[in-house]
Amino acid sequence: MIAEFFDLLGFSQEQILVFMASLSAATISITVWITLLHKDPGARRAKLIGAQRDALRAGIVGPRRRQERLPTIGLMRRVVDRLNLLRSAQAARISIKLMRAGWRSKDAIIRYLFLKVALPFVLGALAVTLFYGLNLYALNTAGKLAITIGCVLLGAYLPDIVIKNAASKRAENIRKALPDGLDLMVICAEAGLSLDATLLRVSQEMEKTAPELADEFSLTGLELGFLPDRRKALQNLALRVDLPGVRGVVNTLMQAERYGTPLAQSLRVMSAESRNERIMKAEEKAARLPALLTVPMIVFILPPLFIILIGRAVLKAVDAISGLSF
Repeated sequence: MIAEFFDLLGFSQEQILVFMASLSAATISITVWITLLHKDPGARRAKLIGAQRDALRAGIVGPRRRQERLPTIGLMRRVVDRLNLLRSAQAARISIKLMRAGWRSKDAIIRYLFLKVALPFVLGALAVTLFYGLNLYALNTAGKLAITIGCVLLGAYLPDIVIKNAASKRAENIRKALPDGLDLMVICAEAGLSLDATLLRVSQEMEKTAPELADEFSLTGLELGFLPDRRKALQNLALRVDLPGVRGVVNTLMQAERYGTPLAQSLRVMSAESRNERIMKAEEKAARLPALLTVPMIVFILPPLFIILIGRAVLKAVDAISGLSF
């Protein structure tokens, strides 16, 4: 069945083996390179926090200075402005998605909109050049058309897939580190620190263990010190991190700011709830494990077991039947 499908597309067995070997070699090379790549999250996070502090200070206490732009960014901006993509109704929603993925610079939405428009044309033109111009793999018309359409669809949806995966990974890391962050906030609040000082102190302590949560806490602490409305800074935190636990923390902090309730007591309650939620998530995954193992057991364990148990009897029965004379 599979051989007939590849024959329909115009692939031979040798071409399939060469393609799979090339893909395996590329995957192994990329994996080794990523493993050996040295990363210093502390220096990068400190540089990012300093840049955020300077940007917030420049936007509130003084005029903004013009920053140097790369030529590629200028080209992307001109294309986006020419097509009026920033004025579309989806620009605000895209900006929120980029913030949740950890990309909050002004050029992030420019890059996203440009790639959203350009990637389908680029990948489609590349597919046309390779399969129609250079006649790669000598495919038939159906195979060329299918691969070209697939490349165009991949270019259209690739930016959304990348952003969704980055946002999901970032949210999961924040969810796992939130109970520890709340415990540190309880300690800082009981020591007499204010809310903005508590967030900045916790972000410094968790800079290496949980850089995503430290980044959000540091930005919220800076906004609490710069923005005239403290509620707006807490609402921005809930907007950047779409998690029920973070929304609960934000609501608790807003109520503590409004009604003057003790901050340490409120944070202690939220810390206990967050830690219980993490325990329930772990118990839920453990309870799902038997159901997930059922299908692999049926597919990979039961057939060999049946072969071992009744295979000899079946073979003897076949020999006996074949030996009978009619």
